[in-house]
Amino acid sequence: MSFQVKEPILVIGLGGVGSKLANEAKNALNSDCLIISNDSKDISSENESIHVSTDSIINPSIQLIRGSTYKISEEIKSKISQYSTIVLMSNLAGKAGAAIAPVVSQMCKETDKELISFAVMPFKYEKERIFNSGISLKRVRENSQCTIVLDNDSLLESNPDLTSKACYNIANSAIMHVVKSLESSEISSETSILTTSKDGQNMEDSLRDSLKMLYENAPPNAIKSSMLYVTGGDNIPVGVINSIKNITGGITNESNSQISMSSSDESKVIMLSSVQGMTKFDSYDPLGIIPQEQTLDWDTPDCSIDCKLDLYQLE
Repeated sequence: MSFQVKEPILVIGLGGVGSKLANEAKNALNSDCLIISNDSKDISSENESIHVSTDSIINPSIQLIRGSTYKISEEIKSKISQYSTIVLMSNLAGKAGAAIAPVVSQMCKETDKELISFAVMPFKYEKERIFNSGISLKRVRENSQCTIVLDNDSLLESNPDLTSKACYNIANSAIMHVVKSLESSEISSETSILTTSKDGQNMEDSLRDSLKMLYENAPPNAIKSSMLYVTGGDNIPVGVINSIKNITGGITNESNSQISMSSSDESKVIMLSSVQGMTKFDSYDPLGIIPQEQTLDWDTPDCSIDCKLDLYQLE
């Protein structure tokens, strides 16, 4: 089953990276935009915004930001109530994204909104962020009709010569390519892995890097279907495109492999692969193997609030 985009559409950006992606996505979809962040630097007069205040805490934890988001839940619900489809942009490597994404996605589910979530996962060396990103992703996937995940770490693994800034630019470009195709291409109503390659490669190398990135996120038997976005397709020989189609058709099933062509100055392959079962990200939370029905605190994610209690240390 494919994800159905219904108007009116609201794009929500969480934190710094999410706000930048949302600002680009609103133009591509001709939609409204809402920015939610605990950092006032992410707020601009260009878009509607909601500031998550953590009061006097300068360096708040993810749990405190999440608890503060629940305090303004009615304001967020009021904003999303006017729309049929919500497009959620979040960088789960960042505090704001990891903290707020589960809360907003839960609100969308409770109000029966069509929700497609884009989630960017952290690099492997960002060890302190991996656990929280895994927990947040699990909840976002549970609350969304469609979740599209891009893993920065597997992109860097395939291209170790890239800088982190270059990885961000490549990831953001791939996400925006999918966003622009939402109204014309069929997106699977499941979890999908978004993979791509660096610029300046030939089509075969670009496809190879996309496949390598995919297999670092999910085992081959978990891949159910693939959508290939071929940029610069009008400059590529038909024989090369047919070869790419045959290769990807052999990965899943010929009937589940599709190609979407677009015009561009540079030629590149971007893959969106629907997966079922375990992925790399399930291991980010060591307790993730516990079934949901045996988890006591699943309904509400971990959060904390500043009670401002005058408690003295006991020795």
